This record gives sequence, structure tokens and C-alpha cells, in this order.
Amino acid sequence: MNTKTSPRKPDAGASARSVQPAADKLEQARLLLDAGEPSLSELGEAVGLSPSHLQRRFSARFGLSPAEYLAQRKLGSLRSALREGSDVSAALYDAGYGSPSRVYESGAARLGMTPARYRAGGAGEQIRWSLTRTAIGTALIATTARGICMIELGDDADQLEAKLRSEFPRAQLERVDAGRDEFLAPRVQAVAQTLDGHKQSVPVDLIGTAFQKKVWDALMKIPAGQTRSYEQIARQIGSPRGARAVAQACANNRVAVVVPCHRVVRGDGSLGGYRWGLPLKEKLLRRERAA
Repeated sequence: MNTKTSPRKPDAGASARSVQPAADKLEQARLLLDAGEPSLSELGEAVGLSPSHLQRRFSARFGLSPAEYLAQRKLGSLRSALREGSDVSAALYDAGYGSPSRVYESGAARLGMTPARYRAGGAGEQIRWSLTRTAIGTALIATTARGICMIELGDDADQLEAKLRSEFPRAQLERVDAGRDEFLAPRVQAVAQTLDGHKQSVPVDLIGTAFQKKVWDALMKIPAGQTRSYEQIARQIGSPRGARAVAQACANNRVAVVVPCHRVVRGDGSLGGYRWGLPLKEKLLRRERAA
């Protein structure tokens, strides 16, 4: 039987009496969140900062509020346990969720599917997909009932399908003829037109951490024909030192072009990286600028 210990509270007295640089205090706050579930006031008392000041400085440093950081830590523990094969109830309890309903109240619905289905590699999740030719080559377009969950680009149809299956190894994957499927047809058409350079509204089902979603949301607000640096995006989402994390979030984007990570470049204007290759990134930017 699993036993759950009470969250450890920080030693407010000893910590408050110590004099530390602000950066060290923020790091101490992060470590306390890793060790337990202190409230914002308890956390502020422990590191010698007022709750409002701690909230503001912590968000600027790490890109998440203390509460969001704690939620993501718990979610990360849950995701790891589920992937390692732990029993769902035990994984929820060990990650710090008092009941199954709390997992959703605390934001774990960002798994994109139920914990049981995530643990099983997407088992029970229905994903329709199709291949289509576009102006930038062959695209695999996959969608859940919530929206487009993957747009993968490449020349080899077998490799494209393999990438989808590795992402959702036990989901119910159904390849359909987009021209005949009433559900998929309008979504494939909207994506294809977007890949061809025509702006369309495309519903997406983005599965990622809170930080990744902040980055992806910021990318979708960059106007076509313009670029932003990794540093600019980091500042925009309240994490001025998070340029490297922004670049990693771009690399983890599974929805090509619709989530326009190709519009993010290095501070010196050079292209940086791109999941689907720098020649395509350059082509997309050149096409958007011309338009």
C-alpha cells in the first residue's frame, strides 16, 4: 500500500535570518518547491521575500509562477511514473494528487488525454491522419477530436507514419482518405492551405508543459513576414533568461508552420535551428516576406 507523507514546509525562521543575494533566494525557493508544497506566504517567509515580490521575481527568473512551477513538477512526476508503467492510482497519489479529480484541477489535463491512456501510449485515443501534397512537400496531418495534434513534414511516407506511431504508440490510429472523411477533410484542407502560404484558421491540440505552451502561443502571434529572436520571445513570456528554453520548446513543436517556430531566429539575425531543416526555414521566411 502506498503511504503519502505530509508535504514538508520550509524552515522559515532559519532561512529568513540568512542574508542572500536575490538570485540565490530564488534558487532556494525553487529547491523548496522541489522538496514539498509550501504556500506562497510560507515560501516568501522562508527565503526572506514578500509574497508579491517573490511571485514577480520568480516568474521573471523561471518563466512560471511558484504555483505553476509546483503544478508542472507534479505533472512531470506523474508523466514519468505513467510512462514507466506505474499503476495509475499509485502514480497519481505518489505525484501528490490527493484524488483523481485533483489531477485535472491542477492542470494535468495538459497530458492531452487521460492519465491511463497516456501511460498506455495513447491507448484508446482516436487519431485520424492522412498524407497530402503541399507547396512545401508531403505533410502528414493528424488530429484528435480536439484539434490538429501533429503536422510532420518529409519526403518518405513510411518515415512520416513511423514518427506518428512513435509519438502515439498505442493510440487508435486511422489513416483516412481526407477527400471522403467529413471530419478530417476540412482540417486537412485548412492545414494544406496554410502550408501553401494562405492564412487559415486551424484548431490545434497542443500537448506540452505550461512553459512550452506559453512559447507556442507567443509564436502564433508573430505576424507572417516578421521574425522574433529567442531572447525576444523569452522576454515576452516573462522569462528574460529563458532563451535557451525557448529554443528547446521550438525544437519540440510537433505542428509545423501552423505553430510558426520558423519565425524565431537568433539575436544576430541568423536562422538558428529548425526541426524540418534550415533550407525549408529559409524558404518559408522568404515566401512570407514576399507575400
